[in-house]
Parts: sequence; C-alpha cells; structure tokens
Amino acid sequence: MTRVAAIDCGTNSVRLLIADIAAGGGDGEGGATLTDVERRMEIVRLGEGVDQTGRLSPAALERTFTAMRGYAELIERHGDGHGPVKTRVVATSATRDAANRADFVSGVVDIFGVVPEVISGDEEAGLSFTGATRELAKLRPARPYLIVDIGGGSTEIVLGSSSADAARSIDIGCVRMTERHLRDDPPSPEQISNAAGDIDAALAAVRETVPVDEARTLVGLAGSVTTVAGIALDLPRYEPDRIHLARITAGQVHEVTRRLLHATRAERAEFGVMHPGRVDVIGAGALILDRIMREYGFGAVVVSEHDILDGIAWSLC
Repeated sequence: MTRVAAIDCGTNSVRLLIADIAAGGGDGEGGATLTDVERRMEIVRLGEGVDQTGRLSPAALERTFTAMRGYAELIERHGDGHGPVKTRVVATSATRDAANRADFVSGVVDIFGVVPEVISGDEEAGLSFTGATRELAKLRPARPYLIVDIGGGSTEIVLGSSSADAARSIDIGCVRMTERHLRDDPPSPEQISNAAGDIDAALAAVRETVPVDEARTLVGLAGSVTTVAGIALDLPRYEPDRIHLARITAGQVHEVTRRLLHATRAERAEFGVMHPGRVDVIGAGALILDRIMREYGFGAVVVSEHDILDGIAWSLC
C-alpha cells in the first residue's frame, strides 16, 4: 500500500486528496484500488483578475497559501505510522497564464517542500481522463468517452477509450467567462449571448484536433458539472454519492442553465447543493456544459465526482 497526497490548484479552488493505493482485487486498472483518507476543497479564487491583468494578485496568493498551510498539516498528521506521504502539487490554468507564477512556486515550496508542477493543458487533460475513467467500468458505458473537465480558467476536452487519444485545452472556464461577460446580476440577454458565442467559437476549434463525433459517452467533471447535476436531481444538500455516476439529460442541463442565468446571486445562493464559492460563477459553468452538449449532440452526460485530483493521486502510485 502507498499513501499519497494530491493537491490540485486551479483557477477557482485548491483541493487535497490523501489516499491509499493498493494493488489487487479492485475495479481500477490492474486491479488497483484507491481509498480516500481525506478529501478537502477550498474556494480561493487564485485566478481572480488574471484574464485582465495577467498576474496573480497578492490577495489571491495569500488565500491560496492559507488553505495550503492547512493541507500541509493534514498531510503531516496522516503520515504518522505510514512513513513520508508521497506528495504532488499540480497547478493549472490561472498559474499557466500568470506572469508572476514564480511567486506562487516559491510559496508552495515553502509550505510543502516540493516544487509545484505548472502543467500544460494536454497534461491536465490526461490526468483528468485517468481520474474520471477508473471507475466507469461499473456502468459499462459505450466507448470512446468524451471527458469534459470544466474549470475556472479553462476546459479540458479529451477523447479516449482506455487512455487519452486526443485532447484540447481551451481558455473557457466559469471564472473567466463570468469576468469577461456575465457582469450583471442577473446577466443581461446580450451578455449571455456574447458568452455563448465565445464558448461556441472555442468548441468549434476543438474539432480541429479532437474527433468529438467519434465519442459515444459524454462524461462531465468538476464543480460546475456536479453542482448542475445536484440541482437537476433536486437534492436538498450536496450529496456526492448520489451525484457520482448520475446520468443527467440535455433537457435537464438546459433547464438548470436557464434557471441559473436568470436568477440573482441571492436566488442562486438558495440552492441547497450550492457551495458559497460557486454562487457567482455557476451560471457560466452551466452555460459551458449546456453549449458542449448542444454543439456536440449529446443527449445526456454521465457525472463523475472523480477527476484530475484522482488522476494526480494515481500518478503517484
């Protein structure tokens, strides 16, 4: 058994997974199993303003480092009796785009003692594919899969059956689209139209490198997708076990998107499944998922609670 710690630092959130990976007898590749020890998420909005300024703000960096210091304490606590915990820190869209990412790197080294990897969009896509598909055998959905990981700054789109065969990272995310277009409360029809046009242009470009029409099952990852699923399922609170591997129709996604985009911030906050840190950006996240299903012709999406964070953990085995 190997105890690992995976940290995913995205545009909107920083997440931690401490897990035990053991060989034999499981549903994963080669019979390996991944068992959660601790799974945490903090909304830190590291990428706040990066689309406009090209820099990580001091306030955003401090919010992120505060969350990470708490994670470092958890990693140390869970290492007792198990030896050193193998740790990997991965940073994605906001840090890729920032001119001052060296400030982020030095802060992470101080906290965890490891150098964070500012990975490319293709690397992000590959890790997302691994994390999302390890448990899909339980459903036996048709292959190939089209994995869509909707983040704060970017969306990764990956096609594959047992591995990532083609991938594209596009600079369309819930934070970026909110800051760029959806500024009013609620957003105006013109703002929604402009955001949809921006998203559609990016999705059309994906076809140049990813043969999306070959996909048979759409799999959606990350907080925007799971939140939309929770609303579609009319859950009174966030319940990961009911959301994980749920099948949500295109009609349900479209209706939830319409409700979110026409609601005020206060009205969105009333949804029981809504994390407070997603209230202002969930409309854009839902719109991205809705446009993906329209553009690529999917009648339903399989929702996975497992994503790049699990892929990072598997990579440490």
